[in-house]
Amino acid sequence: MQADCQILWNKCLEIIKDNVSEEQYTTWFLPIIPHSLNEKKEFRALVPSNFFGEYIEANFQKLLTAVIRRVMGQDVSLIYRVATVGDMKDESTTVEQRSEPSMNAIPKQPYAPNVFEQKRAIQDWDSYLNPRYSFENYFEGESNKVVRAASEAIAQNPGKTAFNPMFIFGASGVGKTHLCHAIGNRIQELHPDKKVLYISAHLFSTQFTDAVRKNNINEFLYFYQSIDVLLLDDVQEFIGKDKTQNTFFHIFNHLHLLNKQIVLTSDKPPVELQGMEERFFTRLKWGLISELERPDLDLRKKILKNKMNHEGIIMPEEAFNFIANNVTENVRDLEGILVSLMANSLVNNREIDMPLTKRIVSLAVHLEKKQLSVQSIQETVCKYFNLEQAAIQTNSRKREIVQARQITMFLAKKYTDCSFAHIGKIVGKKDHATVLHACKTIKDQMETNKSFRTSVEEIESLLKN
Repeated sequence: MQADCQILWNKCLEIIKDNVSEEQYTTWFLPIIPHSLNEKKEFRALVPSNFFGEYIEANFQKLLTAVIRRVMGQDVSLIYRVATVGDMKDESTTVEQRSEPSMNAIPKQPYAPNVFEQKRAIQDWDSYLNPRYSFENYFEGESNKVVRAASEAIAQNPGKTAFNPMFIFGASGVGKTHLCHAIGNRIQELHPDKKVLYISAHLFSTQFTDAVRKNNINEFLYFYQSIDVLLLDDVQEFIGKDKTQNTFFHIFNHLHLLNKQIVLTSDKPPVELQGMEERFFTRLKWGLISELERPDLDLRKKILKNKMNHEGIIMPEEAFNFIANNVTENVRDLEGILVSLMANSLVNNREIDMPLTKRIVSLAVHLEKKQLSVQSIQETVCKYFNLEQAAIQTNSRKREIVQARQITMFLAKKYTDCSFAHIGKIVGKKDHATVLHACKTIKDQMETNKSFRTSVEEIESLLKN
């Protein structure tokens, strides 16, 4: 099968070579690896990186599709994705099916594994981990130091630390999924006898639904209760799914009772997971609940340097610092900016300079909100409400003071990189939970009270001026 696929691809390359420049042929087509051509008339190809696939899709999609259908048949569809070690060793790896290539649609992980066909022997076990995500390329900063340290401790002694379960929460793109894979990969390296499984909550729900429909619920439970390390991503997907929650609750209890390691992630802290059973939150308190915060400046610089070295990107120091200082929300934004810069540089045959960098960054982020501090926000809020700053530093429960204090905390979390704990320390020496409660209170009030929302928006306008 592989040999036949290679022969067909070589015929495609002969045609492609006559239709593109030699440089384009060498750069963009020779690195493509033919993977398989199955009975469904799906031609699967592997590309070296996300950027590589995005560039091909933008510039050569019509050519590729036409050539493949000419050589392999009009009913053949093209499917491609980023190559991994697993792709090279297992032809059955599932990828997203589509009639035309679309790198934007590459899923975060493969479709749900068929748990009832999964072989029980450890040498045949597939953990569905991405080997590219490791602790070595998960850089440490003040914003992730605690979570990273706990994760490495778990990897050393899964199920035998105080961090079981570990619940990690944070905004999209801050590295929760990377950390899950890093934990799993390190455990497999140090403890090859452990059965490790990474899966999203969405795919867990899909598997559970299939098991119920096919009357395989006992096999489903047996499979999950046999796991040594369960890495469950995006647990907020369980909200509103009572039967799935109940089943997971029993699996959770079984694994925890046997000292099996459980790691859960969510884009929200437990207090905001409305629709989840209370007993679920009780179990979380047995272990560690920790926030993965937005990357701080030093961490953003480390990530940028690593990505630039990996992709061979060169830019002036001024442009580098501009990106690091202004793209602050998450790692995914940083990567997206670099991809956009690289694409513009290649397509327009120009070096990455400051004007290009400013233009690309301005399309992705609001530059005006990146130079605020907790102190400056506190000053603006107090001035708006005609209060002395010392007032919100007290323990006063007067309504106007409590409101000003909570608005300060809410805007500080929205407009700075500071953690809940750091904001609380500055604003009245409050703890993490108080700031979290304040943010939720202000958000709820803005959704239901138009006058209050107007006041907060007016303060925001003052902050931007």
